[in-house]
Amino acid sequence: MIRRVTTLLPVIAGVLCLTFALLHMVPGDPVDVMLGESASAADRLLLKAQLGLDQPLHVQFGQYVLNLFKGDFGVSIHTQTPITQLLAQAYPATLILAVTALSIGLLIGIPLGIWSALKAGHWQDVMVTMVSIRLAAMPAFWLGPVLMLVFAVWLGWLPVSGMGSPAAIILPALTLGLGLSAILTRMTRTSLLEVLNEDYIRTARAKGLSERQVLLRHALRAALLPMVTIVGLQMGSLLAGAVITETIFSWNGIGRLLVDSIEKRDYPVTQACVLVIALSYVLINQMTDVAYRWLDPRTRGAR
Repeated sequence: MIRRVTTLLPVIAGVLCLTFALLHMVPGDPVDVMLGESASAADRLLLKAQLGLDQPLHVQFGQYVLNLFKGDFGVSIHTQTPITQLLAQAYPATLILAVTALSIGLLIGIPLGIWSALKAGHWQDVMVTMVSIRLAAMPAFWLGPVLMLVFAVWLGWLPVSGMGSPAAIILPALTLGLGLSAILTRMTRTSLLEVLNEDYIRTARAKGLSERQVLLRHALRAALLPMVTIVGLQMGSLLAGAVITETIFSWNGIGRLLVDSIEKRDYPVTQACVLVIALSYVLINQMTDVAYRWLDPRTRGAR
């Protein structure tokens, strides 16, 4: 565990350096965004000095890293709001959306994958395969507006966007969860088909166990074990990939906060959002790895 924790440090350092460098390479100046192009040169210089943007880049980066060690993300350039407060408001919304989408993906993907594996070679398997491939090929920026158009505009069943009611989470969660369900369906089917051909499954059948007992007590437990890794990776991807979906549905999560900060050239907020997303992804992967080793004793001796 200590070794794995120490491996996070180079990742964090890389994220900090790349984010800082790329942000300052993007055309545009936050001072121009705040004051407008008609502002005088004196006003620009004064605001840059107030924001600390008149200092060399290495000085700005060093000050930013030093503040991070103190647990200080800084303040927003535009609103002067502490960034920790902005993250505390946005991150729970993204987490709720990601968990809901993951639940939808699991509830749809795993049963369909099991059914497809049991009907391998039949028309049911072909149908599930075709549907899952099409869902996996639908990007969120296309699927989201289509769901919005059908269920919110045409049918009027759900809110178009925002977070005004509990039902508002359904469309963005479906946008993320349907694509995830397609991946889980294919992985569950493949994993279960491999397990059903193992010797211990044939032995269980030879002992007279029913197909239901063979499936639930032996095959399914072993087949779903690799899914722990897939689910962990997908959870990290949901946290990182909710940027487009949150923007489409005006969901006030960390993804939308990131997009707004990029548009306004709010460097401290953008850096904080990217850092939090990267840390979430890495930590979830580490937790998934630990959980997999706990569930599968054969991997505990591996490095």
